Amino acid sequence: MVDVLGGRLLVTCDGAAVEAEAALQNKVVALYFAAGRCAPSRDFTPLLCDFYTELVDEAQPPAPFEVVFVSADGSEEEMRDFMHELHGAWLALPFHDPFRLELKKRYNITAIPKLVIVKQSGEVITDKGRKQIREHGLSCFRNWVEVADIFQNFSG
Repeated sequence: MVDVLGGRLLVTCDGAAVEAEAALQNKVVALYFAAGRCAPSRDFTPLLCDFYTELVDEAQPPAPFEVVFVSADGSEEEMRDFMHELHGAWLALPFHDPFRLELKKRYNITAIPKLVIVKQSGEVITDKGRKQIREHGLSCFRNWVEVADIFQNFSG
């Protein structure tokens, strides 16, 4: 995903800017296309938040996983409200970044919520992340890591 978002800034739910390369390096990345006004998004987001918390915030060491929220909200204020109300400590593409639309097209997002799990290159591991988390919980992450080849940079 670093290949796709390299050079871009992401934001935290507190509004702090973070360099995408630094935040996403050697991690499995979940692109979360959702909106606060969408009932299925509001239903799934707490589950994704728990998944993220168990993998990243509570695990020692933290799992190599990051969520990037790609908002389908109608305004920046709606996006911020949704992030403050239900999101975990993950990152988001800024609302006014036109790359949101490019990502939507690139990953063929026709309905929300959609959780697309990608490799560092941006290649899709699965576009059924939401379904896999619902059906398999944390065990699906192991499969994503195996496919992601995220530790290739550490091999001699």
